[in-house]
Amino acid sequence: MDSEWNDGQPIYRQIRDRVVAMILDGLLSEGDPLPSVRTVATESRVNPLTVLKAYQQLVDEQLVEKRRGLGMFINAGARELLLRAERQRFLAEQWPEIHATIQRLGLTQDLLGGVPPKPAED
Repeated sequence: MDSEWNDGQPIYRQIRDRVVAMILDGLLSEGDPLPSVRTVATESRVNPLTVLKAYQQLVDEQLVEKRRGLGMFINAGARELLLRAERQRFLAEQWPEIHATIQRLGLTQDLLGGVPPKPAED
């Protein structure tokens, strides 16, 4: 995991978001183990408790399960659960602003790379 941190958000949340992105991007699949807390902490140069807090949040969200003595693993259905939540968040938070901008600028499907305009008939 990349260790560039954004000062506007807690590090544990950024670690959680990176794991979520890895699941959504298909880098982590159902049943895959998460990197160990110690490994992530060392590579990211953060306190292991910070990584543990991020991982616990994933457990609380039912995306990951703890297997005593083995580690943490991606739950079945985690990607679908995330996709559903991300779609809802996008439609509720980002789409209204994007749609308003499209309307304000008068963008049409032609300009957005959609169906090319039909040639004028003689």
